[in-house]
Amino acid sequence: MNLLEAIRFTGLPIKFYNAGSSECFGNTPEPADENTPFRPRSPYATAKAAAFWEVANYRESYRLFACSGILFNHESPLRPRRFVTRKIVSAACRIAKGSSEKLKLGNISIQRDWGWSPEYVEAMWLMLQQEKADDYVIATGETHSLEDFVAAAFSAVGLQWKDYVTTDENLLRPADLAISRANPEKARKKLGWSAKYKMPDVVKMMIEAEFKSLAD
Repeated sequence: MNLLEAIRFTGLPIKFYNAGSSECFGNTPEPADENTPFRPRSPYATAKAAAFWEVANYRESYRLFACSGILFNHESPLRPRRFVTRKIVSAACRIAKGSSEKLKLGNISIQRDWGWSPEYVEAMWLMLQQEKADDYVIATGETHSLEDFVAAAFSAVGLQWKDYVTTDENLLRPADLAISRANPEKARKKLGWSAKYKMPDVVKMMIEAEFKSLAD
């Protein structure tokens, strides 16, 4: 709100990008697009939904170039190890190098649309190159379970994941989203953007980067 107000008061030709989130949608068994209603299920998602509507309001009321990218899950080696995707990749690499640890996870049946972060940054840039500001869903259009992600990570290091992964009930979330599906067709048509890398590609690139960091 402060940023939008500052842009409005200065009157300068500023382009504003807001980092929205697919969390705003809640569960999406049907692919979510820009017209799908928000049903946030966490404080984070509620805050992101409020920011989205503030941006839309200022764009419509004051003709600011203000847009939101509604990004689905996007990963890279820069993820902190506390994030589940990096946690999985790091553990798989350590175990492949001889660690005797077990990887503890919560609900691995959840489903997400995982993409490659550098590509998503390109989509953000493309939004700001348009003549008219608008909001876009950014995703691969493919949904996979966390179990699929785990299997891909351990397979990439030559291991069978079931031998090394255990369930920890303390890691279960009370209101975790069961499924997240996306329809990024608008971004493809209007921005000329579509994801080149899907979940299996993302896992391989993260594994390669993790092995490099362990070697360094």
